[in-house]
Amino acid sequence: MQSLSFSIVVIPIIAISLDILLYAILLHKATKKTIFKQFVFALILAALILNAVWEVSQIPLYVGGTYSWNHILFCLLASLADAIMVMLIFFGFAMIYKNALWIQNLNLSRSVFLILTGGVGAVLAETRHLSIGTWSYAETMPLIPIINVGLSPVLQFMILPLLIYVFSFKMVMLFNNDSKVI
Repeated sequence: MQSLSFSIVVIPIIAISLDILLYAILLHKATKKTIFKQFVFALILAALILNAVWEVSQIPLYVGGTYSWNHILFCLLASLADAIMVMLIFFGFAMIYKNALWIQNLNLSRSVFLILTGGVGAVLAETRHLSIGTWSYAETMPLIPIINVGLSPVLQFMILPLLIYVFSFKMVMLFNNDSKVI
């Protein structure tokens, strides 16, 4: 693992700032502000929990990966960064679709676009972290041919964002005894 560097600190600050800015813009435009706030809270909570579970479960796939307190803390920090990115992706899609709760209009093309966006983002992030030495893979990590990045972290961002968005939306609708909020 690498020690703190300028980019390791600045990039998350930029991502968090973008999340806050996009949240404020979308909240201002939202017609059902209470539902939007509940949804964002549910998103953050689900993203933290599901990414933490995924991160901890893949510890053995990294060099030196053991279920020690230090590695688990590193995974929890990574899940915080993952949650920030899950929010950024959601808010980005909300801006593209001009709908703060675009997930209620989910269809096959939007799902595929989301899955591909998550996959490409994960490949780029993994390539960067591998090149700067933030982590390296153990021999147990299945690699995606040609691009040589880990399959597990790429699948994480292809699968979890969609699950998190749908689950969070369904929970908020259940909580509000509603099926649509347009």
